[in-house]
Amino acid sequence: MFDWIPISDYTAVYYHVMLFMMLVTLLHVYQNDLFDLRTITFSFVMGTVLLLFIIFYLGTRPISYVFADMATYGKFYNRVAAGETPIVRKDYLFNYFLIGSTKIMSARWFFFICGLIYTLPLYLFSKKYSGSFWYFTFFIFIGSFMYWPFGTNGVRNGLATSLIVLALCFYERKIVMYAIMALAFGMHNSVIIPIAAFVISGFYKNPKIYLWIWLLAIPLSLIGGHFWETLFGGLGFSDDTRAGDYLTKGNINKDVFAYTGFRWDFLFYSCFAAFAGWYFIFKRDITDKFYIHLWGIYMIANAFWILVIRANFSNRFAYLSWFLMAPVIAYPLLRYKLFPNQYRVIGVILAVYYLFTYFMFIKG
Repeated sequence: MFDWIPISDYTAVYYHVMLFMMLVTLLHVYQNDLFDLRTITFSFVMGTVLLLFIIFYLGTRPISYVFADMATYGKFYNRVAAGETPIVRKDYLFNYFLIGSTKIMSARWFFFICGLIYTLPLYLFSKKYSGSFWYFTFFIFIGSFMYWPFGTNGVRNGLATSLIVLALCFYERKIVMYAIMALAFGMHNSVIIPIAAFVISGFYKNPKIYLWIWLLAIPLSLIGGHFWETLFGGLGFSDDTRAGDYLTKGNINKDVFAYTGFRWDFLFYSCFAAFAGWYFIFKRDITDKFYIHLWGIYMIANAFWILVIRANFSNRFAYLSWFLMAPVIAYPLLRYKLFPNQYRVIGVILAVYYLFTYFMFIKG
């Protein structure tokens, strides 16, 4: 659909469109009130435009090595479609989904369906928990630092984390929720980390525990160095032995050097959600059971990443908590009256959050 856009500019167009929508939103928040009918209309129109744009723009992208792993999946897809018999050892749901798809659709349609699975749970979560103001939560989801890379490159990881978001839409229906989490694990077994964090924070409901776990992870990582990568290296969270390689070896290639070492910039980004939960729970006395549990998942999963922050591709571990940053930040803002000029606060937070994403893209 968008093949007329040069492949070298394809990713940049996404970031620039998001910047334009962020600026339009920021202009609107300074001219209207949150509970104004015009704001509800604005949310619906902008949300619908963003939903359709991202589904079709991400879902119909060309199959190219510009998107790294996408081309590898596409090559494997075509080999299976041509009659090759694949050997499936892990991530059974994704692999059998891919194998089954080769019998009824082209590779382009397969990636479009993947785009739907990746994006629609974020929309459903935003609608369920933010109501008429769902656009703002959805924008933060779509404008998150790693949303685009994990939709175009780390496809399996992205699908699995989106299924976790979908599972949280059924928080009051435990059987359905756990069933969807099981599907997420079948899509990519790395999500055992947020699933384990969900279970732990379900047993220990005191948010002070989550805060201390997260805070202690920082000095432990600084002092422990590569000890934690070695300790966790054999657990095999990824699709093959790569998780162990990411944790225990040096740079696999020079192209990923930017993602190694103690990433203070990534830690700063993680602080957005850590601070948001601390502020809303401890300073504004929000006692919402679901929100406290949500923050607990984020803090525990992010603490795990902090421990292995020096690992190659540690951003893949970081995403196992980062995918929850949008609801952690947006949920209280769109469900509770917290500030006199709350709509402006929402707009500024949305802008600052996306500008970090945009800055990291420009920085390259």
